[in-house]
Amino acid sequence: MSNTIVDSETRQVIEDNLDYTLFSWSAQKNINPIAVKYGEGVYLYDYDGKQYLDFSSGLMNVNIGHGNQRVTDAVRKQMQEISYVTPGCVTKVRGELGKKLAEIAPLGLSKTLFTTGGAEAIENAIKLARQYTGKHKIIARYRAFHGASYGAMTAGGDPRKLPSDAQQIPNVIHVEDPYCYRCPWGKEITSCSRECVSHIERVIAFEGPGNIAAILMEGESGSSGCIKYPPDYLKKIKALCDKNNILLIVDEVMSGFGRTGKWFACDYHGIVPDMITTAKGITAGYLPLGALIVSDRIAAHFDDKILWLGLTYSAHPVCCAAALEVLKIYEDDNLIERAASVGGYIEHKMELLKKKHPSIGDFRNTGLLGCIELVKNRQTKEPMAPFNANAEQMAVMNKVAAKLRELGMYTFVRWNYIFVAPPLCITEEEIDKGLGMISEAIAIADNFVLA
Repeated sequence: MSNTIVDSETRQVIEDNLDYTLFSWSAQKNINPIAVKYGEGVYLYDYDGKQYLDFSSGLMNVNIGHGNQRVTDAVRKQMQEISYVTPGCVTKVRGELGKKLAEIAPLGLSKTLFTTGGAEAIENAIKLARQYTGKHKIIARYRAFHGASYGAMTAGGDPRKLPSDAQQIPNVIHVEDPYCYRCPWGKEITSCSRECVSHIERVIAFEGPGNIAAILMEGESGSSGCIKYPPDYLKKIKALCDKNNILLIVDEVMSGFGRTGKWFACDYHGIVPDMITTAKGITAGYLPLGALIVSDRIAAHFDDKILWLGLTYSAHPVCCAAALEVLKIYEDDNLIERAASVGGYIEHKMELLKKKHPSIGDFRNTGLLGCIELVKNRQTKEPMAPFNANAEQMAVMNKVAAKLRELGMYTFVRWNYIFVAPPLCITEEEIDKGLGMISEAIAIADNFVLA
């Protein structure tokens, strides 16, 4: 195929998308998307044949890598049997997937309500917490993203919700984050008194524990900047929940299914939450599916009471088939253990990059969920772009992002963050290649470091 024909096909693909579809979180003019033709392993390929190293696993969801035909075969087989049944019917694959989730979830969480994605899992967790407890308030963190539907959006503190701010759901209370690199209380983690926890304890008292249905926390922070919890933080939050008869919901939409080097990030923290919400890695993004995994105690409550939750596409058999095969791939290819070991390799390499690049203020990582934070000054920690930066404030970071794309990398760049969250199947050689590209791009930011 000649370059002219390829160029024509690329133009047509892009024009059709720009002319007839809308793009998330974007002004609709001057968008310059990559026209992806296919993916294989850790790479995406456009219609011109250019290769892009996917260093953020799509949106931190393509955990097994692109183009794994085992999933294709599982989906095809299921569609040849039955493609859809109402949620009141059952299929073999629905039961098998539920059983597998019960095996890998923390002990005592044995039943799952399947949804179509992460936001729907959060919505249903909030509804379920209110139905189960008879209470109405939800406590959540400012620097968290739980989804873009109204309930999930309200529960998060991400500024993408602000244009729809007037339509937030009521009775969600936000608390400060345990952002140790930028501690709201000006403390150091080695000598603090966990003001981030006592802060929440005061909020509980102010709001009335008899009114609070649940506290919602991410298993590990994701798109807000991979903010690392102090080692005992979630244990202390769980203790507050138990003391005040409040449910703990852990959002594992991004951090679940091996992304952090364990099945679920809450496993790192030695806690068993009352509910886990998850999606993304459950199918590695191959098909839309979410899951709300609940404790046996909560499930038993609805044995004789109506569970007022439901979705047309709950437990969609084709999506369940994809998920079941993806879970097998994690185990067969030892991807969860690999995420932990390769994550350690990245952390070692990042220490070397810190010495080379004065604009690297911090690197936070768990398994293969990591984030580089760029600053103008390491002492003052002035960010290269502030929280919720406007176009002018993003000038430097936009140059960094453009350089990464030019070099052949696709990854999530947001504010002063560069995300390092490649597929779990990535090799150390591919890590070195990716970090080399990032190093070259960060050199642009180094020119803006203040003395």
